Amino acid sequence: MVDLLIVGGGIMGLWAAVMADRAGLKTVLVERDRIGAGASGGVLGALMPYMPDRWDVKKQFQFDALVTLEQEIAGLEAQTGMSAGYRRSGRLMPLPKPHLRKIALRHEQDALVNWAQAGKQFFWHVQDDPAAKGWPESEAMASGLVFDTLAARVDPRRFLQVLTASLRLSPHVRIEEGQALAALDPVAGQATFADGRSLAFGACILAAGAETFRHLDGLEQPPVSGSSGTAVKGQAAVLKADLDPALPVIFMDGLYIVPHDNGLVAVGSTSENSFSDPLSNDHLLDDLLHRARAVVPLLGGAPVVERWAGLRPKAIGRDPMTGRHPNYPRLYTLTGGFKISFGLAHRLAASVIAEMAGQPDESLPDSFRCSSHFSLLRAP
Repeated sequence: MVDLLIVGGGIMGLWAAVMADRAGLKTVLVERDRIGAGASGGVLGALMPYMPDRWDVKKQFQFDALVTLEQEIAGLEAQTGMSAGYRRSGRLMPLPKPHLRKIALRHEQDALVNWAQAGKQFFWHVQDDPAAKGWPESEAMASGLVFDTLAARVDPRRFLQVLTASLRLSPHVRIEEGQALAALDPVAGQATFADGRSLAFGACILAAGAETFRHLDGLEQPPVSGSSGTAVKGQAAVLKADLDPALPVIFMDGLYIVPHDNGLVAVGSTSENSFSDPLSNDHLLDDLLHRARAVVPLLGGAPVVERWAGLRPKAIGRDPMTGRHPNYPRLYTLTGGFKISFGLAHRLAASVIAEMAGQPDESLPDSFRCSSHFSLLRAP
């Protein structure tokens, strides 16, 4: 018998285990393959804020999470002696059209009001000069560009290694890889695994990415015609380029160009709702690389050292799906972050662990709550 069973060894599950450890919960984390085998083991690592205008509880929650993540990572790095490849490098957004500059100038003022916390002020600068020559090239920024100082980047795989190393030091948490969940009884508090072993639990967090939706849908009584969420395929690549790792992330029309350490630059990512092979690369990634080299000709001769593809979880309500299941008091969800999981996972995990302890997180947006998503699933 354990206090908590966590299903899934990606960014959500690992942070849930960290927060459970801090709460002193006897915890087992199971991963059907290996830690980071799913979408969390990708290559991009861009930590991007929402726009600073039209402020609401969702934007405030994400802002707070992005600000506090830096300190959380620093603490884990100090504990483990490892690096997560984190840097608050900022983000550049080229402005190819004059009307976009006008909008950006309004956002510049919005950031002065909304992007401030505990004496820290982050900015949305509208400027005419790139961060460095060719970053990006001038044609992409015909009307200037935005430099936002809130955005950051992290190396996804190194970050998972840091989290895992921290958990290996815990007296409360056990990690079991190669353990696939076969059946879940959230009423009795019993999980059965593919090898026939069973485990009793006080509470369970489903944090298995897109696989979470399959487990949740199987529990619906009576069965519903829709699904609690879906998988969205993403493709990305890593290039080897002799560039300054402190350069800001470039974002333009869905294209991310992310400088990492050791001369590596990640380019991503596609968002594919229809696909035949979830792990293959094709012309869509080639098109993305072509766009990246057009925006930054410095990447023209940079060889591709890795091509990646994976499935990201998108809940029915599009926002993260967090918290207690409306029908099963022992069952909690932590999934559906889609493109924003790495920046929010620590705050979402803390929210779930607090809810278990009878301390609901009032700052959690209603649209993030598991109950909100299931109300959409069951709508007539």
